[in-house]
Amino acid sequence: MLNLPSEIFGDVIVIHTPEELAGETIQQFEAYLSTLDRYNLVLDVDSTENFDSDGLTALLNVQDTLRQRGGQIKIATTNTTNRKILEITRLDQQIDVFHSVIDAVKSFQ
Repeated sequence: MLNLPSEIFGDVIVIHTPEELAGETIQQFEAYLSTLDRYNLVLDVDSTENFDSDGLTALLNVQDTLRQRGGQIKIATTNTTNRKILEITRLDQQIDVFHSVIDAVKSFQ
């Protein structure tokens, strides 16, 4: 089971993603997120160095799950490479992407 660093701001939880969102990590990642008791989620993907298509699909799966529960997912990253990946794959058109965790958290209000 993954144990990811997180912070809580009211009804929003911020999760710092692992170095890899690829391969075996993805199932653990999705399982971990399904145990959360908050449905407004900010993913800080700054420390993720490896995304694959399954990792990006996992983000969309998590978004679907949270929406069914009345929540949302937002992404925060200052990492230019990750921002590029989100733009190239057009994931930034499906999930809001912010430059900072604080901006992402504030956007829930």
